[in-house]
Amino acid sequence: MSETSQTTYDLVLAGGTVVDPASGTDARLDVAVDGTVIAAIGPDLRGRAAKVVDCTGSTVLPGLVEGHTHIFQHVSKVGAPAEEAHLRRGVVAAADAGTAGASTFAAFRKLVVDATDMRIVNFLNVSVLGLIDFRFGELLNPGTLVVEDALETALANPDVVRGFKIRLSDDVVGDQWEPLLKKSIDLAEQARLPLMVHIGETEEPLPVVLGHLRPGDVVAHCYTGKPHGILDGDTVLPEVLAARERGVLFDSAHGKSNLSFEVARRAIAEGFLPDVLSSDTSARNWRGPVFDLLTSVSKLVALGAPLAECVRRATVAPAAMLGLDTEGYGRLEVGGPAHVTVVTETDEVVLPDAAGNSITAPRLEPVFVLHHGAEVDVVPWRGGTGA
Repeated sequence: MSETSQTTYDLVLAGGTVVDPASGTDARLDVAVDGTVIAAIGPDLRGRAAKVVDCTGSTVLPGLVEGHTHIFQHVSKVGAPAEEAHLRRGVVAAADAGTAGASTFAAFRKLVVDATDMRIVNFLNVSVLGLIDFRFGELLNPGTLVVEDALETALANPDVVRGFKIRLSDDVVGDQWEPLLKKSIDLAEQARLPLMVHIGETEEPLPVVLGHLRPGDVVAHCYTGKPHGILDGDTVLPEVLAARERGVLFDSAHGKSNLSFEVARRAIAEGFLPDVLSSDTSARNWRGPVFDLLTSVSKLVALGAPLAECVRRATVAPAAMLGLDTEGYGRLEVGGPAHVTVVTETDEVVLPDAAGNSITAPRLEPVFVLHHGAEVDVVPWRGGTGA
């Protein structure tokens, strides 16, 4: 008998449809796990398993990667609990998008990054204040953008700081949007990191903002229904397409007030999918209308986006944007970390957008999650049966 045939795996996820956009896999296969790593992916592995989880009728995905969230709980009024809002709903790695600034980063590192099992990185707010309270724009005093402080924090914490964040809404930057944006881009250039830019209710139309951005920079809230979005009627602005062509990334970032079903439907019909599909979870929305990343995926699928492409944008794409692909996040591969999210499709439920509109559609629900090979205690959907 060969050595291979004698192998016994700790766990086999058997009979599910494995969807791994990183490898192009979309087939009914088993996934075997030994300790913290994926030991094999292929047919008929259950016979060598110490434990079998029957995934028949379910979809087996890489552990999800959240590209945009707010999880600085107990310090920021918008901070949701990282593990409760994400890990226990199928997300194994996440990027906080500007909740912490240079003056609060040490607390973010201690209270969130070091205290949480899941992998946490961030886009550091260009304001030293960070996003402590949505009622008070962190850049209304332009002096809070201290390049030296932000640069020092980023250079001292390369394992966590993966970029910078600026919100360009009028209530955050006032009429100083352009000098603050230019200063932020200069900061990002010095650090050799991307800049994430929040759009919607900006003073100038989006093409003016896009003209400042570099390849690798990120436009958050690409499906916003607020003024100065990506559409001209039913058509995606040519300047948006040109920006993507030169390497600017577009992030869906649902949020409490930024996903419009009408904008998303028109853009998807035009073939414009986000480069990164994120939830923009916060303490303001994790019990609705956002709920979690899988619900955000479900909404775009219901609006016409292919499931595999949505999975790509919630796994390998954000992992690459955040530099977590080199750590094995966002993919299922033999020898890689055993981060797996098994989902099933529910009956139709009412799903809201950020403008009070709703659609009725099936929803993806995590039924089994592995993080470094350990089973995660998942929690039920917070929307109930008729949210």
